[in-house]
Parts: sequence; C-alpha cells; structure tokens
Amino acid sequence: MISSVRGRVQSVALDHVVVEVSGIGLAVRTTPATLATLRRGAEAELMTSLVIREDSWTLYGFVDADARGLFELVQTVSGVGPRLALAMLAVLDPDQLRHAVSEGDLTALTKVPGIGRKGAERLVVELRDKVGPTTSPGAPGTAAASETRTSVIEALVGLGFTAKQTEQAVDAVLADPDGPADTAGVLRRSLAILGRKS
Repeated sequence: MISSVRGRVQSVALDHVVVEVSGIGLAVRTTPATLATLRRGAEAELMTSLVIREDSWTLYGFVDADARGLFELVQTVSGVGPRLALAMLAVLDPDQLRHAVSEGDLTALTKVPGIGRKGAERLVVELRDKVGPTTSPGAPGTAAASETRTSVIEALVGLGFTAKQTEQAVDAVLADPDGPADTAGVLRRSLAILGRKS
C-alpha cells in the first residue's frame, strides 16, 4: 500500500493534484480545501490511501493521517465508496464529521451530495462508537466562512485567475443566502461565475 507521497507538484486540477515522485507523476485525488494549499512547483507531502478496483488503481490524498483514517473508516459502512467518502471530507472537516456522526446530526450529514436521510442514519448507527472524540464542536460559523473564502480564493488563484477576479466571484457566492457554504460548493459556483466572465 502507498501510505504517503512526497515530491514536486506538477499540476493542480479541480479534483486532483499530480505529484512527481522519483520521476513519476502520480495523480492524487483530494478535496478542494487540500488542493487550495498546493502550488505548482512547490514540494508537497500527502498521506494517501490506495483504492484498487478491477479497472483502476486510484490514490486519494490527505493533509494528515487523521483525515485519511476517517476516509477509510467511513468506507466500512455499506454503500459508502471512496468517492462518497471523499465528498464527506470535502463538505465536513474531520472534527465536523466526527461531531455529526457522534451527535447524530443528520442535517449536517445530508449536506454531503449523495447522502440521504437513510444513509446518514446508517452512518450514525455504524460509526457512532468508532469515530473517536472531537476537539471542537464543529459547527460552522464566521470563522469557518472566512476560512472557506480564503481557501477558495487561493485555489482559484492557483488555477490562474487574478486575485481581484476571484475575490469578486467568491464574495458574490458567499453573499447569496441560498448559495453553498461548504468549500467545494463555493469553489464550483465561483468557477461557474468566472467561466461566464472569461
């Protein structure tokens, strides 16, 4: 199993990063928040989980072993595969996910695309005693919104947009009361706005 990769970032896309390791470019799927921390040409280290299927070998990357552990844990629940597990960590950070599961917060869990009420209930029942303690309540607030704004702006600038363009687009998304609040959703909506302008 490939448990981590370290090397120079060759490219950063919307859903993955390519890291050069000993002359080989490894595509690693990860969350928008993690992608926002990576820069082309810079050194990067990611904790990874290798998922092997009949037709593919896919690497999933995380900033630390804690996030990787949760990614692997939630896949022990029936109906949860690697893509859905990654979506959970794109919408909820590890502490928020732990809190939602341990407290039975179905509203938070169903914010993840692909998880309905029954799926959320199954997660709570099967993982409540396995997720471990949280270090914070995990409730979204002003600090979380500020962190989301910063992460999305950095990600968009990394994709080649100007700081002014990205700030205007991200602020427009965050100002919409019916708009997304999670990093992945804000990133997608901001990209749509920037695509119309270009």
